[in-house]
Amino acid sequence: MYPFFRMTKELYVSRNADPLPFTGTHVSHHRCWPWDLDLWLELNNGRTLTLFDLGRIPLARRVGLITALRKNGWGLTMAGVSVRYRQRVRVMDKVEIHSRAVGWDDRFIYIDQTMWKRGECTSQALYRTAVTSKDGIVTPIRVMETIGDVVESPALPAWVKNWIDADATRPWPPERTAD
Repeated sequence: MYPFFRMTKELYVSRNADPLPFTGTHVSHHRCWPWDLDLWLELNNGRTLTLFDLGRIPLARRVGLITALRKNGWGLTMAGVSVRYRQRVRVMDKVEIHSRAVGWDDRFIYIDQTMWKRGECTSQALYRTAVTSKDGIVTPIRVMETIGDVVESPALPAWVKNWIDADATRPWPPERTAD
């Protein structure tokens, strides 16, 4: 089940936080609870992505994106993610999540999120996200104009560009495998 109470808590905790520029970093603090574990008694990989939600949504509010979504009847969707898992997170561990937009292209906004435990990075996720309307994807430039922030993206880091290029070579739709 989605952690609605945890999300409510994160939105409450960040309610008076200063606004951020679109590429600003939101930092949030979390704990790995018993219901976040997998069979090996460590943070479940799927739950890691859910915990990243708990950093991304308050970030969206602090940069003015939530207001723009509501005002225009837009939605927000994930169009891809690449994750690296490097350190175990175990029950009751405290973690800190850093969430920031690294830039955008003509269709997507790229979000970098990292999870830290005692000063060491446990995982990193690079998300491709899109703002949507009833007519399809809303261009990031239009989103920026609506928010009243920067219109031009910072240069995307090479590792982000490489991921975009590599992902573009994947066939879509994928081939069906034999049963």
